[in-house]
Amino acid sequence: MLVSEDVARARAALSLALADAALGGSPRVYAHERAVAMFARASREDDEIDALNALGLPDRPSLLAIAAIEGVTLIACQTGLAMANLSIESLVPGTEAGGLVGLLATRGDDQLVLA
Repeated sequence: MLVSEDVARARAALSLALADAALGGSPRVYAHERAVAMFARASREDDEIDALNALGLPDRPSLLAIAAIEGVTLIACQTGLAMANLSIESLVPGTEAGGLVGLLATRGDDQLVLA
């Protein structure tokens, strides 16, 4: 669960999800409230794309693209979409709209991690 509009936390959540996918898991990343902005297609000034790429590290947009390829499910909080004045179409392709009740109802044996 991504709980803030912080690029470093988003990168950490996506990195953790990708590591889980690499180990055969079926990770889901839920962006709560304004954190839905971290699933936006558009680059942000705080993405630090050049600095991260110079270090050989993936930036937020790159991690989102890799997540889509690796089957990581991205879920954007419906309330957050309204709060951030975003549409589901403004987010990376494949992002689903959802809520906490749906997330918890389908959790099964999944672990819940906050980032």
